[in-house]
Amino acid sequence: MASPKADTGTPTKERSTPTDWGRPPHAAIVVVDRAGTAVRIGGDTSMLPGVRQDAPLPDRLAWLARATAAVAEDAVHQGGSRLPAVQGGFEGRRFEAHPTRRADGEVVWWLVDQTARYAAEEALTTERERTRFLAEASNVLLSSLNFERCMAATARLAAGFLADAAVVVAPAAGRRLPVTFAVQGQDARQDMIAAEPSDVPGLAEALRGFPPVPSRWIDATSLPDWLVPEGFGTAVGSVAVTPLPGHGVPAGALILLRADTRSGFSETEETFARLFAARAGAALSAARLYAEQHSITRTLMRDLLPPRLHRVHGVEFAGGYRPSSSHERVGGDFYDVHPGPTPSDPSLVVLGDVCGKGLEAAVLTGKIRNTLQALMPMADDHERVLQLLNGALLNTDNTRFATLVLASVRRTENQVRLRLTSAGHPAPLVVRDDGRVEEVPTRGTLVGALDQVTARTVESVLFPGDTCLLYTDGVTEARGGPLGGELFGEERLKRALTECGGMPGEAMVEHIRMLTAQWLRGGGHDDQAMVAITAPRTTHLSAVDGHTRGRYTS
Repeated sequence: MASPKADTGTPTKERSTPTDWGRPPHAAIVVVDRAGTAVRIGGDTSMLPGVRQDAPLPDRLAWLARATAAVAEDAVHQGGSRLPAVQGGFEGRRFEAHPTRRADGEVVWWLVDQTARYAAEEALTTERERTRFLAEASNVLLSSLNFERCMAATARLAAGFLADAAVVVAPAAGRRLPVTFAVQGQDARQDMIAAEPSDVPGLAEALRGFPPVPSRWIDATSLPDWLVPEGFGTAVGSVAVTPLPGHGVPAGALILLRADTRSGFSETEETFARLFAARAGAALSAARLYAEQHSITRTLMRDLLPPRLHRVHGVEFAGGYRPSSSHERVGGDFYDVHPGPTPSDPSLVVLGDVCGKGLEAAVLTGKIRNTLQALMPMADDHERVLQLLNGALLNTDNTRFATLVLASVRRTENQVRLRLTSAGHPAPLVVRDDGRVEEVPTRGTLVGALDQVTARTVESVLFPGDTCLLYTDGVTEARGGPLGGELFGEERLKRALTECGGMPGEAMVEHIRMLTAQWLRGGGHDDQAMVAITAPRTTHLSAVDGHTRGRYTS
């Protein structure tokens, strides 16, 4: 086969004809002059319908005419030199055109059909972009467990990659639909819409988790006004509705909108939209589940958290609590103050420590606290209370045990009388107004482990300014210090309390909390709980005259 090399100047009438070039597979040959005329054609001419010999190239081959002029005017490349190929399309085909410049200025073009290759490359590029988008979308959607933010991210991502605008519709909240709108390049907007899902073709079905309706079946002109977001700026040309599948129940629906200047959604695009919707639905479902669990946890936590203490029947109470882990709000230590029915009846103070830490221990503390509240009518009979509580714990599947200290508190004139009982718990400490510290010698066995509980009840009296401190072993067993491994210990606690004589109970608790925190130096520790029972000072208000401020005196 003769090769179409550069002409050496042979007269035109003696040049070879296109039939002399043969029929190379998947290639057409065109000789084009400077004026853009097809001087000769050959090869597989079926690739170039409408191209005629000795006629100007059709307008759809203008790219080839421009390339011919550029090659012909290139004075650097001479006939026979290899020149760079150009690309262009014609009648649905994509060509790679390889030129050879002839001495007379004509250019021989070998047009190789590369339609399949370009289509494969474009498909591969599209798939890579979609894969990258899905990976980015997954990261964005899973970065927050806030349901509203997740809806906004879903709408924003869909509007940026899948359509001109997107609308995310969550399951109805009463008679209203939670809706998030997003227009490409704009921030998402959320609203509650009083609308019927059935007004949008396919929406009611999508919200129930049914397969999507093909977009070609949806008449874009029939959409209700509320569905078209502000800033869309033009009529809706095509619509696609797809469900957002969740964990067991639908998470909502995704509506994609395109303007009338864009082509409709292809089957491939609808399939890809469902892949995105599956990820978005999973993220929305997880966010909704987290919100529900958070609400339940918050409700339950209100009963598990230690209460705020205040003055009850003329006695000052103060409490302090610190869980073992900074990311947990509850643990195994607890305290409660159950006021007596009348000021003359004793109030019951309970401080305890359940074996273990975290939520499991907190659940048992909740049971103990509820049981003790039910036993309030016999609050002054500590041994009976402990026996009943012990039986209640032994009759459960829970293998944990607890230590407790009970205090019956009654105000009589200027004194506070205490009855204290320890059940395997550190002994209470009484801090006198002058700084002396006395240990109350009450002892007993822990509850929830043995069939019988033994305990010794001790009475004590608080005078004005005195405080009785109940605490858990998380205080004395705080491990830290200069070397990081020394216990805070009972003796160090007593020395610290000697500095607290006459302090209000709240200040005393805070002082011990501060000292143990400094001792820990950021190290690990057990749960810590303290309750201070203080006999208020006897005070009266005096005034020097009718204008000056009065003062408190003991």
